Amino acid sequence: MNDKKAARQRRARRVRAKIRDLGVQRLCVHRSARHIYAQVICSHQGRDEVIAQASTLDESLRKAATGNIDAAAAVGALVAERAKGAGVTTVAFDRSGFRYHGRVKALADAARAGGLNF
Repeated sequence: MNDKKAARQRRARRVRAKIRDLGVQRLCVHRSARHIYAQVICSHQGRDEVIAQASTLDESLRKAATGNIDAAAAVGALVAERAKGAGVTTVAFDRSGFRYHGRVKALADAARAGGLNF
């Protein structure tokens, strides 16, 4: 029944295992029908610690439409700004098994334009 969800989670586990081998912070993205979320996560000694985060639930981004490419680009720019403020410039992009297309791609492009390297 949940074959689509299970396949996405399987892809996400595979990508996260490779990122863990690299030993760098990851820019993790989650997409729902209405919102998009982004977190910069540092896996330190087996524990995940959120360094910076942004989503369409933030007060500054909530006013406009939240489920489109423009909103995703705004989230990407905001998370890049917050990550740079925390001293992070290089991350690995963790798309959580979602296709690199549409809102996920817009968020990644905006984060790159905001100064994150991946």
